[in-house]
Amino acid sequence: MSLNLLHLVFSTKHRENRLFRDMRPDLFSVMSNIVSRTKSHAYRAGGVDDHVHLAIRLHPTLAGSQLVNILKTQSSQWIKKQPGSSPDFAWQKGYGLFSVSKTHLPKLIDYIDRQETRHQALSFQDEFREMCRKNDIEIDERYVWD
Repeated sequence: MSLNLLHLVFSTKHRENRLFRDMRPDLFSVMSNIVSRTKSHAYRAGGVDDHVHLAIRLHPTLAGSQLVNILKTQSSQWIKKQPGSSPDFAWQKGYGLFSVSKTHLPKLIDYIDRQETRHQALSFQDEFREMCRKNDIEIDERYVWD
């Protein structure tokens, strides 16, 4: 038995504001369904104009990188078909995938729910740097911001 809880975060390519407000509720539902089809579970999906966060329980037979690849591929295909979107939509190449203890899951869900408020004063880059710092992950800024 395993319980692999993860906080996944990634942005649109070049952090372009392409996740329109009226699109996001459906996008988050689509992303949750994609996660479910991998036999994993999305406790929450959320985000703002240029990036998304997901709280996920990863199925024990699936690697995090596999889930991210499936999620980005299928969600970008969905986004490209939405009114007002563009056929050149893309996610950034990278992502952050952070371990979460079960006791911190409610706090993570609340964090995801408060993204709109949080990003009134904080950029995605600064948020990502903060998450990496809190998890003792060194990042090379030359390769993080595609």
